[in-house]
Amino acid sequence: MKTDTLHIDSRTEQLVTVREFIAQEAAAFGFAEEDVSKIALAVDEACTNIIKHAYRFDPGGRITVEVRRGDGAFTVTVIDHGRGFDPEAIRTPDMKEYLSKYRRGGLGVFLMRSLMDEVEYHIVPGERNEVRMTKFLRRAS
Repeated sequence: MKTDTLHIDSRTEQLVTVREFIAQEAAAFGFAEEDVSKIALAVDEACTNIIKHAYRFDPGGRITVEVRRGDGAFTVTVIDHGRGFDPEAIRTPDMKEYLSKYRRGGLGVFLMRSLMDEVEYHIVPGERNEVRMTKFLRRAS
């Protein structure tokens, strides 16, 4: 099992660094370009949600992005110490209604769940929030 870690400030300008880090790690693990893009987008959404909601755009917050690779599983854990939330309260959006109203935003959790094979939350209110996302590498047979 190999682990690499990136620490960033909670600033939207840091999202490009996160995407590049994740893309490099996912490609090195053996994912095709399409899956690399899906993983990078899911992690970008997680970090964006932290910046917006957990830290409310306070650039003094810290975000840790940890990648664990091994046994065909690529797991990204994103950790913050901002405000927590109840992931069970996030409902799957009605995309037809969403698109008909030309809404923007609000799809982060939905995208993360759609793009990754597993998404788990570990939230300790007032202390630590963690989202763990896993994508499995499927070898061509």
